[in-house]
Amino acid sequence: MTDEIKPPLWLLLELTHKCPLECTYCYNQLDFAGTKDQMTKEDWFRVMDEAREMGAVQLGISGGEPLLHKDLVEIVQRATDLKFYTNLITSGIGADISILQKLKDAGLKTIQLGIQSHNENTMTLITNTRNAYKDKIAFAHEATRLGIQLIINSCITRQNIGEIGGIIEFAESLNANYLEVANIQYYGWALKNIDLLLPTQEQITEAKKVTDYYREKRKDMKVFFVVPDYFETRPKACMNGWGSTFLTINPDGVALPCNTANTLPLEFPNVQESSIEYIWNESHAFNYFRGDKWMNPTCAACPEKEQDFGGCRCQAFALTGDMNEADPVCDKSSFHNVVTDMVEKSLSTPDSTPLYRNKKNSMQFVQK
Repeated sequence: MTDEIKPPLWLLLELTHKCPLECTYCYNQLDFAGTKDQMTKEDWFRVMDEAREMGAVQLGISGGEPLLHKDLVEIVQRATDLKFYTNLITSGIGADISILQKLKDAGLKTIQLGIQSHNENTMTLITNTRNAYKDKIAFAHEATRLGIQLIINSCITRQNIGEIGGIIEFAESLNANYLEVANIQYYGWALKNIDLLLPTQEQITEAKKVTDYYREKRKDMKVFFVVPDYFETRPKACMNGWGSTFLTINPDGVALPCNTANTLPLEFPNVQESSIEYIWNESHAFNYFRGDKWMNPTCAACPEKEQDFGGCRCQAFALTGDMNEADPVCDKSSFHNVVTDMVEKSLSTPDSTPLYRNKKNSMQFVQK
């Protein structure tokens, strides 16, 4: 496995961790909403300048909810001036719909809109948010009217997996260019709610069949289906390898090689104190899982280590307490039983009440 450090290609700006939704499947760390917005507009500009100079070409803008950030339009304009390809990752809620014209004028290329269901009741229950349904529809229609490419991301849980056909038709009615049917990864709030959320293998197989049918039937909208790894025997190559492609900046300026890396017992650098070049090339945290020197004997001896890089470090830590362990999804891991036991338990657990970030606003959650 090479130790060569290549420049980051994909820069993700998490402008704020404020969010109007309380999705049960949120992968963010449990206290993410408490992260302060400490980056100034000038700080964000400098990050983009330095990352672009290193070779980054794709810019994602997310949160929380980026529509809540007052400098969003100016940040998109700066990214356009730097010739980034810009992608706004949003719930479609948090600002007046007129902001879309401003974002279009600033050069925004793509919107990735999260839609949990074509059914208003299901969406309300999953997000713990009223009025989300109508706002998302209006946002999608205005985006496509303006000619902004629309990608719809629909995270699949036990509550909406039986609605795949309706979700696909709904995405098409919104004139989406792409639909990603994404089986969720179990971190943060999703892991807390796994007994409520995890579909069965049979449900996933059936959902895949439905997706394949629509994929063949509808040639004008591309449909992707992301299989969850809890039913696999090999882990995914998380983030294309640690510190190889992706660079995330949190609202407080902390730089991460993936969105959930700050759940690990590592001290991550801050862009308010160090340059992007130093952070990417020299910081201890970004170098920690590069190469294979960190690997335990199971991963180090595995002939597949250059394909999956030992799997996800955050998942390994969340499920074993050791960030250097093999990802327990892998059946070569001595902790693989943690995953299989979790799956068995979640699928045999009676209907339960979900854990939301704001317990005062919790709604009655009815499983499908």
